[in-house]
Formats: sequence, C-alpha cells, structure tokens
Amino acid sequence: MTDIMKGKVAAITGAASGIGLACAKILLAEGATVVLIDRAKDKLDGLCSELGERAKPLVVDLLNGPEVSAMLPRILEVAGGLDIFHANAGAYIGGAVAEGDPDAWDRMLNLNINAAFRSVHAVLPHMIAQKSGDILFTSSIAGVVPVVWEPIYTASKFAVQAFVHSTRRQVSQHGVRVGAVLPGPVVTALLDDWPKAKMDEALANGSLMQPQEVAEAVLFMLSRPRNVTIRDLVIVPNSVDL
Repeated sequence: MTDIMKGKVAAITGAASGIGLACAKILLAEGATVVLIDRAKDKLDGLCSELGERAKPLVVDLLNGPEVSAMLPRILEVAGGLDIFHANAGAYIGGAVAEGDPDAWDRMLNLNINAAFRSVHAVLPHMIAQKSGDILFTSSIAGVVPVVWEPIYTASKFAVQAFVHSTRRQVSQHGVRVGAVLPGPVVTALLDDWPKAKMDEALANGSLMQPQEVAEAVLFMLSRPRNVTIRDLVIVPNSVDL
C-alpha cells in the first residue's frame, strides 16, 4: 500500500457490510481515518475493533431525519475532521410494478434518495468552509440504463445521478468534488431478493462483481489530482451486455 490517503478522514454510510465495508478497508489500508456509519451497533463495534484504531464506529439510523442532519458534529468529534463523505447506504427492490409493495418502495426510496441527499446536506457546509472535500455516491449502472426488472430501484438511482450532476456544478467553485461510482451487479446483501435461479446463473457465468473491485474503483476516484473530478465511473463485469 502507498499511504495515499494518509491524513484524510472519510465517513462512509452503510459501512458494516458489502461495498461500504470494502471501501472502509481499502481507505484504512491507504492511511485514512474512517468513520463507519451504520445502524448495527454491535456489528460496527466488532468490526472497528478488528480494523484498528483509525476505524471509528458511528451508529446512525439513516431513516431518522434528525439523526442524519445531526451527523456532522458527531463525525468531527470522533475523527477530528472530514475530507471524504461516501453516501453508500442503499436498498434494492426488483420485480414487476404491478406486483410490487408500495410500502417497501417507500422505505427503499427514503434510504436511496432522501437519506442520501440529507446526509450530503449535513456535511457539505463543512467542506465548502474548508474549501476542499469529496462527496461520493454509490450509484448503479441502473442510474444510466433503465433496467426492466427493477423499475423502482432504477428510478432511485436516476435521482441520485441527477443530484450528483447538478450538485457538482454548484460546489466545484469551492474545491469540493462530487462524483458517483456506478457498479453493475455486486455480491452484496442487496441482491438477497434475487430469484435463486437468477443468482445461480449470474455466479456461474461471471456476471457478478465482488465489493473489493468496486472499492478499488472508489480509491482511484479519490486519489486523482485535485484539478480532476471523476464525475461518473461505471464498472461492470465483462459478461454484462450493456
């Protein structure tokens, strides 16, 4: 490792598993202090104990608006600063609209859109004031290519992409970069509701990626010179035909 993140403080939502945890591990390995944000206290505490003293647990219920809005002072208290904020937490729902559960849609949309946008609102003034920072979203290939079997999830990621593109133009003058990593299918808990036959087929034909591969793309984005913004980085398995 090269310590290219040494001295940086990152905060990652949904960091107790999947892409969030992989990103936390790679940033820690490169020298950063990382605040792992999730609602699972016991899991966070155990992970941070394993990951070392630069891993800081922060329990936040992202569906609790006031908790999210009060996130920044807590991050600064445990880590002493904030240079990178990764809005990674999200949920997935696939299936036909006519057979869907609108209550489940509401929860997913609240997490993928409202909680993500609110968390950025909470930390952005700090980055603007220090005239430097990175805001990163875990988006999805579904944010640029409408996916027929996941229309509600696709809609949430199209919203994320619109927010990324417009917010980036608002804050670039302040030295704050805003970008998104857009993975194809990744082996995470988000795919737990995939039909077993679909999952087995994807694993067999190599059309699923591992979280570590997404984390390496995130590190690439964050380590570019400050005069360069990777606005969107699409990463998909070779066998995905898009």
